[in-house]
Amino acid sequence: MTEPHRWTMKATRHYDYEIVETTDLFDPDNPQLRRLPDDGGEGTGEGVGARLVVMDETVEEIYGRRIRHYFARNAVSVEYLTLPGGDAHKTFEQVLRVASRLTAIGTNRRGTPPIAIGGGVVQDVVGMAASLYRRGIPYVRVPTTLLCQIDGSVSAKTGVNYEGCRNRLGTFAPPPLTLIDRGLIASVPERQVRSGLGEALKMALIKDAELFALLEEYGPTLVAERLQDSGPGTRALQPGRTVMHRAIAGMAEELCKNLWETDLKRIVDYGHTFSPVVEMTARPELCHGEVVAMDCVFSAVLAHHRGRLPLRDLERIVNTVRRIGLEPSHPMFGDPAVMRQALTDTMRHRDNHQYLTLLTGIGRTEFVDDVTAAELDEAARVMAVLDRDPHTPLADACASRPVGMAA
Repeated sequence: MTEPHRWTMKATRHYDYEIVETTDLFDPDNPQLRRLPDDGGEGTGEGVGARLVVMDETVEEIYGRRIRHYFARNAVSVEYLTLPGGDAHKTFEQVLRVASRLTAIGTNRRGTPPIAIGGGVVQDVVGMAASLYRRGIPYVRVPTTLLCQIDGSVSAKTGVNYEGCRNRLGTFAPPPLTLIDRGLIASVPERQVRSGLGEALKMALIKDAELFALLEEYGPTLVAERLQDSGPGTRALQPGRTVMHRAIAGMAEELCKNLWETDLKRIVDYGHTFSPVVEMTARPELCHGEVVAMDCVFSAVLAHHRGRLPLRDLERIVNTVRRIGLEPSHPMFGDPAVMRQALTDTMRHRDNHQYLTLLTGIGRTEFVDDVTAAELDEAARVMAVLDRDPHTPLADACASRPVGMAA
């Protein structure tokens, strides 16, 4: 038998992308929105052909006229597409809709990158379309919700929901340029601000005790002022600006270590182990950040019952969730069968490992791979108490444990 020939391909993928904070992004005198990625920040916007500007319906309603005025004043050739928001529209059909418009306007391989302006759904849909179109074209991301600005703005991932599963289809495709304007948060509903702070809470718990202290102290103010630092008591302290910066910096630091997720042990998955099943089942009742906060509490209960997280820290976490205006639990988190199903589904995403991040203190973590069904059941029991009777002291809710479980 003739020996087969073999060729081994070895390649290293290096990728840089920029996240730029600016103000008054839709002011025609601000060059950022019209700039092409890698143009050195000059903002000439001189591509050959038209660029597709994709907005969600909320952005169209609030900012559509200003955005059109911006590009008209700067003589940038653009075409517009408005997509519906909401998780129900985070589908591959919407990806194909974007791809069709890219073809219709003659989008080039590099010189006419589309611009996605909106919340998480439009960011994921446009990002996935760009990653597939001509096997990948650059795009510009303009997140308009707090959740997107502190979490999605840093992410390299795109995704759409498929067959009842969250982000089951997706790609790794970070845009070369993301533009953040904290002033855009001033127009979003308070519920969206609270949801975004759920992701900030995740970052605080896994690595940033100072960020947690800000959320703990200023939670209600952050929501009421929509992180604008507009009140007399916050103008000098700027807790909104600091919360956003620390959350983004923490996320960026973690993702840079493992951008393509070659290592499936990721502390940024905290709050995202049990939440996907709950979120997809309970939608549209619950927002993403609301479910993430509940998952953070559930995982903190697991850590406490293992003797790794002091009761005082668990109490601070639950109290901070409530101060932000979020609920610490939901009937589905109190259902042991749902929690077992959620962990089983997530383990498939982690190559049949739990790789569960547990807290050893606020801002400190460890990975475990041996959480038992009995532990899930007991944590679900505590979550059921939190949901059913929020006035029950945590010490009482956590007191009854199966024989053999850590005190």
